[in-house]
Amino acid sequence: MSSENYSFETKLLHNQHKVDPATGAVSVPIQHASTFHQFDLDRYGKYDYARSGNPTREALEDVIAELEGGTRGFAFSSGMAAISTAFLLLSSGDHIVITDDVYGGTYRMVTQVLTRFGIEHTFVDMTDLDQVKAAIKPNTKAFYVETPSNPLLKVTDIKAITSFAKEINAITYVDNTFLTPEYQRPLELGADVVLHSATKFLSGHSDVVAGLAVVKDEELGKRLYSLQNSFGAVLGPQDAWLVLRGIKTLHVRLEQSQKSAIKIAEFLAEHPLIEEVYYPGLENHPQHELQKSQAAGPGAVLSFEFQNEKALQVFLTNVKIPVFAVSLGAVESILSFPAKMSHAAMSQEEREKRGIKNSLIRLSVGLENPDDLINDFSQALHQVKEKLLVLQQGE
Repeated sequence: MSSENYSFETKLLHNQHKVDPATGAVSVPIQHASTFHQFDLDRYGKYDYARSGNPTREALEDVIAELEGGTRGFAFSSGMAAISTAFLLLSSGDHIVITDDVYGGTYRMVTQVLTRFGIEHTFVDMTDLDQVKAAIKPNTKAFYVETPSNPLLKVTDIKAITSFAKEINAITYVDNTFLTPEYQRPLELGADVVLHSATKFLSGHSDVVAGLAVVKDEELGKRLYSLQNSFGAVLGPQDAWLVLRGIKTLHVRLEQSQKSAIKIAEFLAEHPLIEEVYYPGLENHPQHELQKSQAAGPGAVLSFEFQNEKALQVFLTNVKIPVFAVSLGAVESILSFPAKMSHAAMSQEEREKRGIKNSLIRLSVGLENPDDLINDFSQALHQVKEKLLVLQQGE
């Protein structure tokens, strides 16, 4: 059987870098060399300087390209390094249409950096295709999609956006961090550049910072490689190896985390102290059917909203199992406060305009037993109820 016919979970383990051809090692060698000896004055070898190419980084780039169904992959020093370098495909005078509740780091890059170089932008609710159409200008050269979005888990129709892009010869970027190629293949839906914070689910262990990009078009790949080499924000070999190791267990980790996320989302949706749960795995999610049609699962990230920030504070004070931290996609469950963590770069006015309230919390579900997490949430929510009663009696 050809490796092309393997199932996704088998491809995670059995690819062109399964065995080191020199030694037979079943782990990709970590090559720390910063420079490489050249044996001929007129003909240089494949590697010369590690910024331009490193065997360990290249292995990761090959693996992610295969998993995403692309022709070429690129590994960067962080997710934002991948996104920022990919944005350098644009030029002064170009215009981007972008998801409104995009990750705060992307928002900061677009609003504070790209604008200085004459690249315009329009934020839209990409679940409304009429809004997307209305945002298109004569100089629109790119669409930037984050689906499901961070932190409101809105789902964008990737095929529809890419069709708009093709009509005007624009490119489509898709941030695939939340779902990974395990559940979503944007290139197969027409996207041009897929982006990942590999810090999250791909590496999965809260021990590396990394970013990845994949393209399908070879010419676009040449342009992005030139930018990667010029900008220089490349991933080091040790970190590349850590991501490669994490990818091997992606299927079992994400499958378990998603199963738990569905159970926890259903519990929270029924709890009287939770105002709203944002998770495309719930049937009442506005884009539930769209998510099912373009992805193999809803993922392991959800957000939920309390009555007010005070209730959220009491919950966080009393919950015991999850880590309260920036980031997501790890073996441990992580609770994050978007208003002051992932989306701190947005002003409160901009956050509220997008529905990102100070009473919203994001949960990345890890590998703990979901019943333990639900029991932990239950006792913390009971404390919230008690505190609210005391406050009401004080009034």
